[in-house]
Parts: sequence; C-alpha cells; structure tokens
Amino acid sequence: MQLPIQTTQIQDLSLMQTKWSSILNPLLANPTSQGLLLKKVSLTSGTNVINHNLGRNLVGWFPARIRSSVVIYDNQDNNQYANLTLILEASAAAVVDLYVF
Repeated sequence: MQLPIQTTQIQDLSLMQTKWSSILNPLLANPTSQGLLLKKVSLTSGTNVINHNLGRNLVGWFPARIRSSVVIYDNQDNNQYANLTLILEASAAAVVDLYVF
C-alpha cells in the first residue's frame, strides 16, 4: 500500500505530497501496521486453531497480553489454511490477547 500522489500545478502542495509519501509509505509497507488485536483468546493445553480474520495469509503474530503462566509457539509451517487461521501450541490453558499481522 502506498500513499497516492495527486497531480497538481500547485508547487507547495506537490512538495507536501512528496514529503508525506516519503514518510508514510515505509510505515504503510510495514506488515505490522496492517494487523489486528484479538482480545481474550482462550487457549487450551495442546493445539489451538484460531481464526485470525485478516482476509489474507498471516505474516506473523505476537502476544500482547498473557494472563497466566504458559508457553506458546506456532505451528504455521504445517498450516494448510494460513490465509484463515493461526495454529498455536500452548503448554497450559490460558487467556491471551494476540496481535496478528
């Protein structure tokens, strides 16, 4: 995604657009800026399949909040539905907030 630049005869506006795009385009290109926060996801001990709601392949994830002692890792390398789900392995039951992108 890039910031569109409109053609204009106004030089100041043209310069502002160029400056804004040079600042904003790297931010818009960063995958983490296109993510969602999934709140209060209940995990059970073992394999958990979570709908990530991104509408595209998952690039990555990280825990935003963990409410109990648990070890979490993903099994995305074996996920046939990466465009729909995140597969997490959990060492114990827990409720977590996940940022997916």
